[in-house]
Amino acid sequence: MGKDHPLIGRPAPRLTLPGIPKGEPFVLPVGEKPLAIFFFPQSGSMGCTIEACSFRDAIKDNPVFTRQPDLTIVGVSADPTIKQQAFADKENLPYPIVSDMNGEARKAFKVGRAFFGAVPERATFFVDREGIVKGVCTDNLNPYAHTKFVEKHLKEIVDAGP
Repeated sequence: MGKDHPLIGRPAPRLTLPGIPKGEPFVLPVGEKPLAIFFFPQSGSMGCTIEACSFRDAIKDNPVFTRQPDLTIVGVSADPTIKQQAFADKENLPYPIVSDMNGEARKAFKVGRAFFGAVPERATFFVDREGIVKGVCTDNLNPYAHTKFVEKHLKEIVDAGP
């Protein structure tokens, strides 16, 4: 589940990517606050919708998430921003979605392909407020696993105290 990912324990890449609605530059807030960056294969597909909506619902309803208002969640896919905007509007996603059409972010975060190279890998990175990658979830079959992964890391922040 990403335990051996080469970025764990290292600084997260600092990138600026086109964001929704119109491709405006979005700077990943690495080193500013806790950050969950989830890479998903395709806006609107069944698994990606489940994953994106599970983050939406966790922000609103999961006490572990609601106790961490500083957490920033960012979704990343290779879709054009116009498709991402339609997806975000349809699903009422309250967090930024950015486009990685040229693969710059996937390359920087070392996100591969799944299912014998057929689709982009589903991967979620948890980055602490110092900008260090603390963990990576690469469960391609269970989109809910990514929200649980972030929840686990948020609990560790709470348990560590101020």
